[in-house]
Amino acid sequence: MKTAYVFPGQGAQFSGMGKDLYEKYPQAKEMFEKADSILGFKITDIMFSGSDEDLKQTKVTQPAVFLHSVIWAACLPDFKPDMVAGHSLGEFSALVANKALAFEDALVLVSKRANAMQKACEMNPSTMAAIIGLPDEKIEEICAGVSGEVVVPANYNSPGQLVISGSMKGIEEACEKCKAAGAKRALPLKVSGAFHSPLMEPARVELSEAIAATQFATPICPVYQNVDAQPYTDPEKIKANLIAQLTSPVRWTKIVQNMHADGATRFIEVGPGKVLQGLVGKIVPGVEVMGADACQM
Repeated sequence: MKTAYVFPGQGAQFSGMGKDLYEKYPQAKEMFEKADSILGFKITDIMFSGSDEDLKQTKVTQPAVFLHSVIWAACLPDFKPDMVAGHSLGEFSALVANKALAFEDALVLVSKRANAMQKACEMNPSTMAAIIGLPDEKIEEICAGVSGEVVVPANYNSPGQLVISGSMKGIEEACEKCKAAGAKRALPLKVSGAFHSPLMEPARVELSEAIAATQFATPICPVYQNVDAQPYTDPEKIKANLIAQLTSPVRWTKIVQNMHADGATRFIEVGPGKVLQGLVGKIVPGVEVMGADACQM
């Protein structure tokens, strides 16, 4: 039996996240306080007692979700992953968990990623929408048929659930066409920009320099990466895929299918929320799925 550890992305945050870890584990307290120092502001105060609105700030959201995930993983007893993966931002958490990236270096990259993405959002007002109940191929066809606007598939989350990303006008048009084609729902998301689309190119360029300058190690287990859902252990390939991730879709459905095909019979989500547990259950019904709280002593 192989165990896959999966790490959530932006959107899973909640007020109070990580406070129980801080109070229970000396190692967690040390890592949280180190994070405050690295970031230059007390993210712990916002995570533990800030409002939902405070947590929605891009410079806070991404580091907060990352910290909750990696610190929780560090505190788990017998943490021995056979394979790891992370959804979007969660890929950085996965790379710390499998020892490809040092905690401190990854936190710096996550902070730079958040700020670069925020700048890209401000340059090109844009958004995303969740399309429920249409085949992926039909949604791809609809996106390609929206002329003069950027609209692309962004998150292949599970069969029948795909998030699209693009310009305001493009997303509006694509949503109408998806509804006309029989989608159960075409729901605009409350996000600040078109993540995982060509509109994130300025962020990709900015982040690529930071990633290129960061040392990556050979991990202790494969990471199944967002860009093509394949397992990697080569540090240079991992870096290249991490850079490409910003403007490429998250192929989560294929990641989970590939992990399962490679022997994963148990999936453990480490981090805030239960979104990935739900997606895994839809993608490969019948496997064992749990949250990290079930692994704590």
